[in-house]
Amino acid sequence: MTRTLPRLTAACGAALLSVGLVACGSSTATSPGTPATAPVQNEIATAPPADDATDGATADEDDPDDSGDGGTETAEADEDKVSANTASEDEIAQALTTAGVSNPARWAEEVVEYRPYPTDDPDLTKLRKNLAKYNPGQETTDKIVSALTP
Repeated sequence: MTRTLPRLTAACGAALLSVGLVACGSSTATSPGTPATAPVQNEIATAPPADDATDGATADEDDPDDSGDGGTETAEADEDKVSANTASEDEIAQALTTAGVSNPARWAEEVVEYRPYPTDDPDLTKLRKNLAKYNPGQETTDKIVSALTP
């Protein structure tokens, strides 16, 4: 029994060493005198020059707000939003669906219920306070407000 244990240990050690060497070796066969790894290519990717805007987008004459999208930032941001003051409940529900709000019909009902909202408050503070009564969570509240304008 004592002779079997050293033999078993030696056999397991040899098997482990073989597996380790195979795992560390190259995946391609090499001929004698050839390095096991391929030489590294020294190519550097170059990007177009960035403009001096804080958004890091590249300079583009066809992009007035330098957002990299070719359009104006505010026009696109407002495109998906609907007015919390004037949109129908169905329009608000659709905007909330697009924003990824769960149970959008229920939240649209709440938005309509607490009208009107101050038009000089883009954060919709009044709506946020009224929604807080229902404990929707910060993420849900942010999604709801992100779909709306005053």
